[in-house]
Amino acid sequence: MKIIGSYVSPYVRKVLACLNLKGLTYEIDPITPFFGGDEFETLSPLRRIPVLIDGAVSLCDSSVICAYLDEAYPGHPLLPAAPADRARARWLEEYADTRLGDIFIWALFYQRRVHPMVWGEPGDEARIDKALAEDAPRALDYLEGELPADGSLFGAIGLADIAVASFFRNAAYADFTVDPARWPNTAAFVDRTLAHPCLADLLRFEQVQLATDIKGRRQALIEAGARLVEESVGTRQPRQGYMRL
Repeated sequence: MKIIGSYVSPYVRKVLACLNLKGLTYEIDPITPFFGGDEFETLSPLRRIPVLIDGAVSLCDSSVICAYLDEAYPGHPLLPAAPADRARARWLEEYADTRLGDIFIWALFYQRRVHPMVWGEPGDEARIDKALAEDAPRALDYLEGELPADGSLFGAIGLADIAVASFFRNAAYADFTVDPARWPNTAAFVDRTLAHPCLADLLRFEQVQLATDIKGRRQALIEAGARLVEESVGTRQPRQGYMRL
């Protein structure tokens, strides 16, 4: 089984954590979507990550991949059993992927970390300011009423927990943390979930990817214990994606 996508992506992180929960082994091609070549675009027509290749099966979109993993492989269930709980879990995953993605990835992490690194230009400060002043507090107000003060959302940790918490690791990379005095449930939930081994075990690879120049990154990841594919679909020249940033 192969995953194409950067360890630092919250969508890739979600899939890798679910693979870890199920005890499945995989290799990874840790590229960012901007550095995907023609083969990558064939596999991911929107030029987004992650991509899963499982034998003859090739899938893109993290939600589609996680649904496939839960249906195709036994072991730790990613969704709760009760229909109403399953629906709520899917909604929280969707909320994370869309709204938290808009705020913590495109308005903060991309503007502060990715855009300057890839394109050599400063990020959009007006977008950052709006995210910090308006969008993030509103999202956190919502999550504060949805997340448990203790434990996980539906008993054992699952897809919804991982999907929500994953974005807060990128938020931290963009120098944003949840104020525990204002949002105690959310702050505690994020800390608990990110500390679970399925997510915590990925942290060392993320830190290597963030701290290492692209020329030495592959070797550094291997030395950190990452299982990498032999041949990458990445290129050295970045390309813009097709989706609005």
